[in-house]
Amino acid sequence: MPDFRAELLAAFAAEYREHLSAMRAALSAEDASGAVTLEPAALREVFRRAHSLKGAARAVDLAGVEALAHRLEGLLARETDAAAGGEARLPAPLVALLQRGFDAIEAQAAAMAAGAPLPPLDAVLTALDATPGGDGAPPAPAAAPPPAPPAAPETPAPAEGYLRVEAARVERLSAANLRLKALLGRGGTAAGLRGMEAELRALRRGWEGLRTALPADPALAPRLRGFEAALGEVTRRVAALAREGRETADALDRASNALREEVEAIALVPVGSVLGPLAAALREMAREAGREVTVRTEGMEAQAERRVLQALKDPVLHLLRNALGHGAPRDGGRAEILLRVEATEAGLTVTVRDNGPGPDLAAIEAAALRAKLLVPRPSGAPPVPADDLLALVFAPGFSTAGAVDNLSGRGMGLSVVAEAAMALHGAAALRPAPGGGAEVVIALPPSTGRRPLLLVEAGGQVLGLPGSTALITVGPALRLDPSAMTTAEGRAVARLALPGGEGLVPVVPLAALLGREAEPAGPGPRPAVLLGRGTARLLLTVAALHDARSLVVTEVDAPGLDAGLVSGAALMEDDAVALVLRPGGLLDRGLREASRIGPATVPAPAATARRHVLVVDDSITTRTLERSILESGGYRVTLAVDGADALNSLRAPGAVVDLVLADVEMPVMDGFGLLEAIRADPSFTGLPVILMTSRDSPGDVQRGMELGASAYLTKQGFDQQALLATIAQLV
Repeated sequence: MPDFRAELLAAFAAEYREHLSAMRAALSAEDASGAVTLEPAALREVFRRAHSLKGAARAVDLAGVEALAHRLEGLLARETDAAAGGEARLPAPLVALLQRGFDAIEAQAAAMAAGAPLPPLDAVLTALDATPGGDGAPPAPAAAPPPAPPAAPETPAPAEGYLRVEAARVERLSAANLRLKALLGRGGTAAGLRGMEAELRALRRGWEGLRTALPADPALAPRLRGFEAALGEVTRRVAALAREGRETADALDRASNALREEVEAIALVPVGSVLGPLAAALREMAREAGREVTVRTEGMEAQAERRVLQALKDPVLHLLRNALGHGAPRDGGRAEILLRVEATEAGLTVTVRDNGPGPDLAAIEAAALRAKLLVPRPSGAPPVPADDLLALVFAPGFSTAGAVDNLSGRGMGLSVVAEAAMALHGAAALRPAPGGGAEVVIALPPSTGRRPLLLVEAGGQVLGLPGSTALITVGPALRLDPSAMTTAEGRAVARLALPGGEGLVPVVPLAALLGREAEPAGPGPRPAVLLGRGTARLLLTVAALHDARSLVVTEVDAPGLDAGLVSGAALMEDDAVALVLRPGGLLDRGLREASRIGPATVPAPAATARRHVLVVDDSITTRTLERSILESGGYRVTLAVDGADALNSLRAPGAVVDLVLADVEMPVMDGFGLLEAIRADPSFTGLPVILMTSRDSPGDVQRGMELGASAYLTKQGFDQQALLATIAQLV
């Protein structure tokens, strides 16, 4: 019986969501006064759904939902009767009352699904009863809507089965699929077979040439024929294996893509299932604050990753609250707030728009001056660009509100929004809304796992630039002619053709932004990538432009990384790691660097060029990144995957290591075990050992120092300059 009850409730959950979604959509076309005009057919459909919802609630014994649906049915029946078959204009108070009833039904159902106590309904029922036609009595027969014409019989759809699966399991399945895709993408075996096939063919051609040059010897003829036959057989077998490897690789790639599509389809949910209830929450806030508000939603049927939507839930609620507090018209009119979601191949875009006066640039500049985010402008200086001012509102603690209440306090809200967008590899922006008002846009990549990347090389490392989003444009990649380069106010700029005409664009080496030595400019064209946001433009020069490809991007936990510039790492086919950069962070940092007089320079490494560092870490991403940091500092680097592998490297004949940089948590032999083994071996007396790990408890630090660590560094909040400085002190 409990299982049957659960099935009934699951079926009701799907049904009530469908009914509420359709009724909300019908009432979404509010005019400036908040009223809604419905065609007769639309009004009958809303009435029908309220009636069906009442019956469904009665079937599962949900008395509260049944009572609410009955009141709503009575209200709609009265309006249908009053319209007498024509258009019905539902006034704003009635629309708000209907929405309040919908919200109460949603709250009842959500509490039921969570096993929580059902919220009280007295206030809502009283409000519904206070309206003529909503007194709880069944409507008169004449109030019933005219029957709809009989519909054509439909072929019943085949029954579809459902399985309840925890969201966390789906996310783990998605992550496992991404790891599988990354492993399959390497293709090392198939490539090796193709190379062996080519080598054997070349060997056979060489042998055939040598065979004709040998003198005829009847005694050797049988052996030569046997060798040629064996060589031909090996060549044929390797060719067959290579062909089979190619076919298998193609089949695996197709199967992996099909699996990825199915997993993504499972992981995706309608946006409205997570963000839709926020509109009801905002209407309740407005009622409590005595405000009049119209909330519209668009794109709630779009599909997105559940974990992304869950991460956006609180930030979007902040935006809605801020729009209610800051976005009302100055004349005291009704606030109109739009929550729109768009999911395209370019990514997910969430927009919250109000009909208020729009961003107050003067107030933003004054608040930025008080927060010391800006310095006072000299008399006669040009105004700060609007885009620069609007970007400041995302700073922690920033607010233009004169007082803080339940709705004001926009600074904290926008700071939360910016942090959430960054955590999801995206960005946020405040801008004037078309037609008046303000809007905040959150733009995220199409997937938090696999992403399209433009691969470039700078500072001796391959780096990935994600594709364009609704806020940031990445590209085009171009080759900058030296004749287009010039200087303006001591800054390097390039003359480019831009929308609206030719303009000067600041030029900054990407390597310099990442704290590395910029490549010297050659005599020919310089590879570069153009970044843009609004009217802001920046050219990043690089050492080389590679290709564009789709790669699996993972979180990265390694020292020396600037979270404002780096969003993750991608593993490529040759086991190399490409850092994935944040275009928005690069644009902001680059424009600040370009505003300084003179080009930024990075001093070249001095006497550390011949020092040898052994890096020990079981994470290929961390090993590769640490090697990149150390090599950029002038060190020679050897890698080891655990403590035992490190000891083998140290004890190899002729090995000379000047310093060991080791993680603590590793399989086979951890960092503490490696440190003990080094200190117990007289041949390693005086060898500096740095332990670097995310384990930062006092007990771990004390244990490492007691075992003889030369330094114990934690990955949290660490930077590469501190690492290089520590190594320089020890060697």
